[in-house]
Amino acid sequence: MKQKLRRWRNRLRPVFAPLVEAIVGGYVRFSIWWLRLWPLWLSSGGMAFWARLLGPFFPVSKVARRNLAAAFPDKNRAEIEAMVRGVWANMGRLAADFAQQDQLWDYDPAHPNAGRIEVKGADILERLRDDGRPALFFTAHTGNWELCAVAGAKFQVPGGVLYRAPNNKKAADLIEEMRAGNMPGLIRASRKAGVMMAHMLADGQHLGMLVDQYWTGGPQVTFFGRPCATNPTLARLARQFDCPVHGMRVIRLPGARFRVEITEEVVLPRDGEGQIDVQGAMQAVTSVIEGWVREYPEQWLWLHRRWR
Repeated sequence: MKQKLRRWRNRLRPVFAPLVEAIVGGYVRFSIWWLRLWPLWLSSGGMAFWARLLGPFFPVSKVARRNLAAAFPDKNRAEIEAMVRGVWANMGRLAADFAQQDQLWDYDPAHPNAGRIEVKGADILERLRDDGRPALFFTAHTGNWELCAVAGAKFQVPGGVLYRAPNNKKAADLIEEMRAGNMPGLIRASRKAGVMMAHMLADGQHLGMLVDQYWTGGPQVTFFGRPCATNPTLARLARQFDCPVHGMRVIRLPGARFRVEITEEVVLPRDGEGQIDVQGAMQAVTSVIEGWVREYPEQWLWLHRRWR
């Protein structure tokens, strides 16, 4: 009986897959259209309300509860539950932000604290933009991480950003279309991505990437006192090109505002031959990210299985 059901499922999948893809793609397009009708403070607040209300009932919230309980053993059940709701609120706001991504950036160097966006470390971006050397940026799924790429583009820092496209092709095409005007140099994760990134660095450009998710077969690092595998691409590129590595994060502020922060160069450990040590480098980067998450735990994506 199970084999028959499996055969029928395999036969029907090619028939229904395009329909499902079209429905999901259409829903994403409609949602973006709807969210763009409202002022950001209203759409952001509304999405946060519903996500905070409904999100904790989704099965994936069990992952967040386990992660938070392991990372913060001193927190009681009520405190963990409050943090889970905060995580979902941030996800809701992120959806509203994305719909109006082309309208978010209003940073004015002459009046740095007057708009929706403030930048800490603008001088670092300007220095890296003009020094003619390659550099790497790492970030994490915290706050509105999409604004990291927007910041690089607005400061005219030459380079690109590595990203993973959604599995749904129609949704992926729409998202890529929306990002293209604000995030030049997008590099879709693929077999060719490594070659593209190496060429960009060799040309003196800059690269940014998210490095806070589980990576099968990656080097082991410690995150919140627990071992986990991480993506070594950043450290390997830093070793190959011997270029500086900087952290960049976006902190969500009250009133639908954001602070973009760029760190000074993160000093990475080196081996006996003077080359960057890949595992040690990824531990140094992971430690920076842990500090970010401890500071604003509700703004990080605890829904991901970071420890396995």
